[in-house]
Amino acid sequence: MSPYRLAAGWKPAWFALLFAFSAAGQAADTPQAKYPDYPSETPAKFVPATASFDYVQRDVMIPMRDGVKLHTVILVPKGARHAGILLTRTPYDAKALTAHTMSGHLGPMLQGYDNPADVIVEDGYIRVVQDVRGKYGSEGDYVMNRPVHGPLNPTPVDDATDTYDTIDWLVKNIPESNGKVGTLGISYDGFEPLMALVNPHPALKVSVPMNPMVDGWMGDDWFHHGAFRQQNMSYIYEQTASRDNGIKWWTSFHDEYDLFMHFGSAGELGRQYGMEQLGFWNKVLAHPAYDSFWSGQAVDRLLAAQPLKVPVMLVHSLWDQEDIYGALAVYRAIKPKDTGGGMVKLVMGPWHHGQQIGEGSSLGAIRFGSDTAKYFREKILRPYLAQYLKDGAPDAGLAPVTAFQTGSNQWQRLDRWPLACDSGCAAGSRKLYLEPGQKLGFAAPATGAAYDEYVSDPAHPVPFRARPIQPIGYDAGQTWSQWLVDDQREASGRTDVLSYVSEPLTAPLTIAGAPEVNLVASTSGTDSDWVVKLIDVYPDQVAEQPEMGGYQLAVSMDILRGRYREGFAEAKPIAANQPLAYRFALPAANHVFLPGHRIMVQVQSSWFPLYDRNPQTFVPNIFWARPADYAKATQRVYHAPDKASFIALPVIGG
Repeated sequence: MSPYRLAAGWKPAWFALLFAFSAAGQAADTPQAKYPDYPSETPAKFVPATASFDYVQRDVMIPMRDGVKLHTVILVPKGARHAGILLTRTPYDAKALTAHTMSGHLGPMLQGYDNPADVIVEDGYIRVVQDVRGKYGSEGDYVMNRPVHGPLNPTPVDDATDTYDTIDWLVKNIPESNGKVGTLGISYDGFEPLMALVNPHPALKVSVPMNPMVDGWMGDDWFHHGAFRQQNMSYIYEQTASRDNGIKWWTSFHDEYDLFMHFGSAGELGRQYGMEQLGFWNKVLAHPAYDSFWSGQAVDRLLAAQPLKVPVMLVHSLWDQEDIYGALAVYRAIKPKDTGGGMVKLVMGPWHHGQQIGEGSSLGAIRFGSDTAKYFREKILRPYLAQYLKDGAPDAGLAPVTAFQTGSNQWQRLDRWPLACDSGCAAGSRKLYLEPGQKLGFAAPATGAAYDEYVSDPAHPVPFRARPIQPIGYDAGQTWSQWLVDDQREASGRTDVLSYVSEPLTAPLTIAGAPEVNLVASTSGTDSDWVVKLIDVYPDQVAEQPEMGGYQLAVSMDILRGRYREGFAEAKPIAANQPLAYRFALPAANHVFLPGHRIMVQVQSSWFPLYDRNPQTFVPNIFWARPADYAKATQRVYHAPDKASFIALPVIGG
């Protein structure tokens, strides 16, 4: 028998044995065979031991009328009974806003954005924070500042209905409450208490919008009088690219000035960053003028058409670097409805955006002599909330308007605002004229040169603050919140900025209202921006604070895009080299120019990179201006007797 024949005869048995060994080898190679089961050290569901905590936390999903559920964090003080509820609705992560520092005590949990923690904790309120529709833990689709149901929102739900449904659930499902709800918030979260006033729930007893987003085109986050606030592109990017803000803005530049110069136009920068994927960005690109898209969602206009049913305290920051327009716009819209005089309160403090819940003894280099933010929380906010949310609490005894007067550094109880004439009327205002020789005075110019001029070059725009310019942010080391009180000497030394200065004052000059720009100017181009600043110039030496010697403190300043000189709804070219009138209001001020100080007015044509550059050549949409469109222009500011430029100051006391 040959070996081959022998092997062939045993082939079936040999293959069976080989298969058995192979299968055993494969089994030995699997992870389960190599590594035996080991019990997990992580439980399927961990239950924290919180018996020692002074609060109870409940995470719930509250159903809305369309079935969408909104993630809501409820913090109830241990032992609470008949407690009022303080609600904040936010796109900034309810979980993060209620867990600043993990602690067994409620106070440290609430140290941060939107939480006046001292008032909440010491007065025993039930704290509720909710993710708005489409953000973080909430279901549904996100829309930036979702408009109310109507032409801009065909769906049956909006922030007003979501607030109503949330309050309805809270008063029915929190047994520790007294059924009274107040809503408060800052910025976007300040927009939400305003939306709560649209068909408000009966359990809503008080609303405190602080620094609210109201009209994104006129003077809040997206535009100011038509000039686009391009540094906010990073916010749009992060806020709308993902549900949890996990997609982050990026840059290859240390100086924001270089970033925006590199890409030329805001539209091109957005294209290079892939922002055409973002719905809100596309809406901004499509609506550069104040058309029905913007006017139809302006919250002051919306509330002007609503009955006033809920007490409101509007909180405004005099140096709000983000939303300096909104609170006072709403106040003007709803105050006429307050026929009894007790439904609408206004508070104005010397703060940056949201500073009223932090430390408020200074802002940048400016000192106020006391912690103004603590005063607000203790003397104003605390008794006001108690009046409406605590059973049996007394009337807060607040004046219709509580305002901090800068310069004199004192709180005032006022019957109305503005104390002087509002923008657009003559009585109570004094004309501060731009004069030949770059001087300022209250006498109309009679002789001298007819104008001053400068060359505005888009290739070298005026920085809005000293370079390198930081991105918008509140992290340690960032000074974005202080830019409105930056020393304006950085600009006054440039040849493309005109600086008009008064003689030193011999008596105090008090203003209380919105200064109004009345500029007569020409440009050699066919479009132009006009930036006007009202500045308090300190004496050359200040004994008690030497670093303030000669400081140029901006009291009020803003920008107008010239193409909207005749009306905000439609852009029109400017007639080249023709003296034309430009009229617009600056933000409100409540300020005393002290003796020995001087008044300055600066005029310039760029404010970069906070605002996008005007190409100074008329194009249909500046977002898509091409490099060839950007051109130098000769700008003239007139001060002839028949072409007088002036600032109408809302002066108190003559």
